[in-house]
Amino acid sequence: MQEIQLLLGGFSVALSWFNLMLMLAGIILGVIIGVLPGLGGANGVAILLPLTFSMAQQPGGATSAIILLSCIYWGALFGGAITSILFNIPGEPWSVATTFDGYPLGQKGRAGAALTAAFTSSFVGALVAVLLITFLSPIVAKFALRFGPPEYFSVYLLTFSAFVGMSKGSPFKTIASMMMGFALAAVGIDTVTGQLRMTFGLEVLLKGFDFLIAVIGLFGIGEILLTLEEGLEFKGTQAKLNMRVVLDTWKELPRYWKTSVRASFVGCMMGIVPGGATPASFMSYGLAKKMSRDGAKFGTGMVEGVVAPETAAHAAGTSALLPMLTLGVPGSPTAAVLLGGLMIWGLQPGPLLFIEKPDFVWGLIASMYLGNIVGLIVVLTCVPFFAAILRVPFSIIAPVILVICAIGAYTVHNSMFDVWLMVLFGVMGYVFKKLDYPLAPLVLALVLGDRAEDSFRQSMLLSQGDMRIFYENALVGTITTLSLLLLFWPLISMGIDVLRGRRASAIDKE
Repeated sequence: MQEIQLLLGGFSVALSWFNLMLMLAGIILGVIIGVLPGLGGANGVAILLPLTFSMAQQPGGATSAIILLSCIYWGALFGGAITSILFNIPGEPWSVATTFDGYPLGQKGRAGAALTAAFTSSFVGALVAVLLITFLSPIVAKFALRFGPPEYFSVYLLTFSAFVGMSKGSPFKTIASMMMGFALAAVGIDTVTGQLRMTFGLEVLLKGFDFLIAVIGLFGIGEILLTLEEGLEFKGTQAKLNMRVVLDTWKELPRYWKTSVRASFVGCMMGIVPGGATPASFMSYGLAKKMSRDGAKFGTGMVEGVVAPETAAHAAGTSALLPMLTLGVPGSPTAAVLLGGLMIWGLQPGPLLFIEKPDFVWGLIASMYLGNIVGLIVVLTCVPFFAAILRVPFSIIAPVILVICAIGAYTVHNSMFDVWLMVLFGVMGYVFKKLDYPLAPLVLALVLGDRAEDSFRQSMLLSQGDMRIFYENALVGTITTLSLLLLFWPLISMGIDVLRGRRASAIDKE
């Protein structure tokens, strides 16, 4: 009951005319970002984050700033489905699974039905995740007040290990990317001893690498370079949504309620762990295909094949904010960017945020409800316009994005050095993409590396170097054990596969 009262207070904050205008602007910008290949939720938030600095300095401005950035994120989640269905071009990584059935539906003349199913499913997935955040966040926050340095380090370790254990790519590449992030996070002044680390005599590196510069370069510049190399040609089918198509599709969607429930569960789990929206969408699509009654036809253009990945992706993307708000641990790259924004604005994410800044927290949660409603209305009414954006030559769009990235990097410290640093990170992001190294672990380590290091060293000071402090009680021991299990899960799963293979060969010989 207390959560509902706090939520109503949050609606009183979010329902101001200024915040409603920011929601609409954020959703529209986000959908455009989601539509354009080479950008994405994390990129858009990172590029536009410097614009919120002055806004956040005003009374109550931090709430408005986070509403704008979060609505850009919701819009990007919606927008990725448009290009997947109309042009077979995933606007976002998590929209890849949507192309499997969405594009065939569009080619069969059912693009309107596919888009309606995608947008409605996205809304349902986000709604389930926001309800989870509403009622679970206060519980997690109160529980987290008992945390000390060992508990916080075990949570950070669990976050890092989850990327290794649940990644579909090479675990060695994930670890290598994460180690690079840790190295970048260590540059600057050691917060414990006050000594300089890896500055190489450069005064500009005394404060270390600003994560915002790194994110703009890694995601924005890196993706643009990769997209320019691929030379995308935008060819697809046009679609116009009318109320008849929307209503007919809504009548069909209740048939897939089990798929929606399953996808929402998978998405929320992957968002909190954190696994991310991309693996959640693939996992949900695979489960839906496996459990579909009409498995023979599944994968050739069924609406269920659109419902599953879109519901899971939105649920994962939204629920990733739960650990960020309650523990200060982001559940996705975009959540990591938002976490950095909060820290720049002088807010410390974690359990005390609910006590010290209740208007901010509950205003943000209320805006999640309103933002997704606004997003659903915008995408259902403006699909032809957003699809037409893809007709603009990429040779025009790419320089505009590059200029916006440069302006964003320069405004962080008003320094040209940051612009050149952004370019360097952009080249790094391009190389990582070419070599198939994931960027999310690098960003996560860059944001949380120094905080994890501080928690570890504080724990060692408390225990006088005794590692058993991470098993001193049931809570920290359970989290540490789970972290180690996830860290070594690739090796454990390989061992299980080898044993199964030997057992199968022994049976064949008999």
